[in-house]
Amino acid sequence: MAANAKTQSARRQLEQSAEETSEQAKEMTQDVIQYLTDYAREKPGTAALWCLGIGFVLGWKLKPW
Repeated sequence: MAANAKTQSARRQLEQSAEETSEQAKEMTQDVIQYLTDYAREKPGTAALWCLGIGFVLGWKLKPW
């Protein structure tokens, strides 16, 4: 029984740690999206060229034909 209690405790700690990591990843993703949105509003030409360049490289490497 003691081993079962230890296993459950370890499982709870692991789940809590996973939830915290998930929340941190969500916050970081939201921060990156907000930063890119702000950057695109401040420098639309640069952002457009980056999008064009990334699209060109992806289209070149992922040729559909």
